Amino acid sequence: MMSEKIIKAAEFAKNAHESIDQRRKYSNEPYIVHPEAVAELVTTVTDDVEMICAAWLHDVVEDTPISLSEIHSHFGAGIGELVDDLTDPAQRADGNRATRIAINYKHTAQASVRAKTVKLADVIHNLTGIVECDPNFAWKFVQEKKQLLEVLNAGDQTLFKLADAMVKDCVIKLERMK
Repeated sequence: MMSEKIIKAAEFAKNAHESIDQRRKYSNEPYIVHPEAVAELVTTVTDDVEMICAAWLHDVVEDTPISLSEIHSHFGAGIGELVDDLTDPAQRADGNRATRIAINYKHTAQASVRAKTVKLADVIHNLTGIVECDPNFAWKFVQEKKQLLEVLNAGDQTLFKLADAMVKDCVIKLERMK
């Protein structure tokens, strides 16, 4: 049975992403399918309510008009800090993709172990199907995720091993497509 706090986070995330009609890039599905999948992955390794809520909310600040202070106000400091750790700080004005990735990498390296576990679930879901959907972009994306795993190794080891295996599997698939 889901806690009231998790239900509140799921509804909040759904409303935030729907408010801008956000959709998944390759499937055009409502964006909420991604946070839901991330939250489901997190629940396979922990029953930590704050982590599960942060999984639902992990892209809200980055992708919608909702601010981090609103997350803190609605959900408290614990969840707010996790969402802060999970929110990429780099903005387009900070430079090219490589520069922004480096900024985000440093931010994630400083994140809590709990946030790194949620980030691993995010990486896993974002890697799912990327090779089939966009093989050209997948080369760059998979390498970025491979690098990110270097700072996520303190997160849950079950999710870390799954993410690492997925990166390796994507590389093999991409090599075969050459």
